[in-house]
Amino acid sequence: MTMVHRLHSFDDGAALADALASAVAGQLAAGCAARGQAVLAVSGGTTPARFFESLSHKDLPWKNITVTLVDERFVPPTSDRSNQKLVSETLLQNAAAEAKFVGLYNDAPDAEEGARIASEAIARLNQPFDVAILGMGGDGHTASFFPGGDRLIEAISPDQGALVLPMQAQGAGEPRLTLTLPVIVKSRFVALHIEGAAKKTVLETALGEGRTADMPIRAVLRYEPIELEIFWAP
Repeated sequence: MTMVHRLHSFDDGAALADALASAVAGQLAAGCAARGQAVLAVSGGTTPARFFESLSHKDLPWKNITVTLVDERFVPPTSDRSNQKLVSETLLQNAAAEAKFVGLYNDAPDAEEGARIASEAIARLNQPFDVAILGMGGDGHTASFFPGGDRLIEAISPDQGALVLPMQAQGAGEPRLTLTLPVIVKSRFVALHIEGAAKKTVLETALGEGRTADMPIRAVLRYEPIELEIFWAP
C-alpha cells in the first residue's frame, strides 16, 4: 500500500489554523523558490475562515501565488453562499491581497457550460498544484463529491480527464462546480482540515470498509499513491 495518512491533532481550532497556515506557507514558499510561482486550491465552508485569516498574514511572494477553489456553488460572488466571497473576504486580505485569484464561477447560462469554462481557466494554471486543502462534511463528502451526486462516479474516477465537472445532489443545495479527483490528489501537498469530535468519527468510519460512493472522501483516502496530511482539532 502506498497510502500514507498523517494525523496532526491540536488543542483547539486556533492552534490548528496557525499550524496549517505555517505548513501551507512553507509549501508555497518552496514552490515559488523552485518554479517562480505557486498555486493554492482551497475549500469553502465554515471551518477554514481562521486558517485563511492566519495565512493572509504570512510573508510570502504573494504576487507570484495564484489562489483557486476546490469547488464552488453555482452562485455569483455576491452571494453569501459563494466560496469566492469567503476567500475574498478572509484570505485575499493583508499580505495575501497581492495574490492572483482564479475562481470557478462564471456567468454561463448553466452549470454544465460553467464547468466547461472553468476547466479552461484551471487548465491555464501550473499543474500539479502546490497545495490543495480539503474539508469534509458530516455525510462524508469532500470537494463537491456528494453521496448520490449525478456526476459523482465521473468526478472521483482516477482516470478522469476533465478538470472541472458540474455536480447536483440532494444534499448539495445549489448546483456545484468541482475539481475532479485527479486534479486534487496529484497536488504536491494535500491536506484535510476538519474540526470537532463528530468529524473525527466520520473520518474513522470512512477509513474503514465500505463503498466509496457512500462516503466520497474515501476516493481521496484510498487513492494510491497519496500522502494525506490530516489536521484535526476537537
